[in-house]
Amino acid sequence: MDQNDYRKQFDEIDRELLELFIKRMDLAAGIAAYKKEKGLPVQDLRREREKLLTVAEASPEAIREYTPRLWSVLMELSRSYQNRLMGKESALTERIRSAIENTPALFPDRVSVACQGVEGANSHIACDRLFGSANILWFRDFASVYTAIEKGLCRYGVIPVENSTAGSVNSVYDLMMRHEFSIVRSIRLKVDHNLLAKPGVKLSEIREIYSHEQAISQCAEFLRSLPNVKVIPCENTAAAAKMAAESQDRGIAALSSRLCMQYYNLDCLKASVQDQDNNYTRFICIAKDLEIYPGADRTSLMVTLPNERGSLFRLLARFNALGINLLKLESRPLPEREFEFMFYFDLDTPVYAPEFLQLMSELPEACESFHYLGSYREVL
Repeated sequence: MDQNDYRKQFDEIDRELLELFIKRMDLAAGIAAYKKEKGLPVQDLRREREKLLTVAEASPEAIREYTPRLWSVLMELSRSYQNRLMGKESALTERIRSAIENTPALFPDRVSVACQGVEGANSHIACDRLFGSANILWFRDFASVYTAIEKGLCRYGVIPVENSTAGSVNSVYDLMMRHEFSIVRSIRLKVDHNLLAKPGVKLSEIREIYSHEQAISQCAEFLRSLPNVKVIPCENTAAAAKMAAESQDRGIAALSSRLCMQYYNLDCLKASVQDQDNNYTRFICIAKDLEIYPGADRTSLMVTLPNERGSLFRLLARFNALGINLLKLESRPLPEREFEFMFYFDLDTPVYAPEFLQLMSELPEACESFHYLGSYREVL
């Protein structure tokens, strides 16, 4: 046989499979009606385990590892279809609907916002882009920003979660596991690092450069061109600029934003000294209460799963069954458990889509713990 002969046989088998799949889903619709009438749950874990074991034992050894995976997908699709037909709702979907109805149409501009660092920080720039004229309260660390939101000191907080070159801000993800909050918006901010010093200072006079360790790593090539200069990490880029402005030593410079030039009366000795020009930091805006503004097309979730084979696969299969695109998957170790993890997801789906609401009704019971972090729009 040649390739065309094999393809014809594949096509014939696929037609048979399609007919059988349609029959299987028709049966799923029938049992969905029965379960709804009797008040029975959609999922029967014991029945599913027995089925996977049966199909594995009935398969030739050469494909035995593949068969249960196929049936897992089939059962996932069947459950999803049954949930849709049963019109299943949950406390979470009701909460989401309520937030959509009760959140104002316009994003606020004159509010109190908590940020980490000092004036001129990248959080400051992100905050101005998001709100325009917010009253910013500055805090020493990210944990204090979360606490300020929880205690009602500020309505919102703006914090970085990831950078395009340095990756995720792990400390922020760890704090997500310990605090109750909702994400109401996000923004992707282009980051430029500039060498700033006191007015009139020349590059040849610089002996020490201060900045955040992430900014230092992103400007490694430029810093290597200054072999006689000592590079010193500090808490953030704006604090470095403030230090350079307040120091009596003219030989101190900072890697910081151009906004800091205005706030601390500094000169720019060298602009955009980062190694890569496509350097972006993503910030999230958090609130104590759930607020879902118009245009929300991104959702963040945080879950823990049973420590057993296939648990993550089964969760991902649900996204696939509903046609929901996954933008981000991050894992963080659980401090109180050995070699167990929390999974963070960003989903690409409009909050108004029926597939999204169906997913929100299904996921909580499929996870060991489930945290809906909010649905929002990202500002570019």
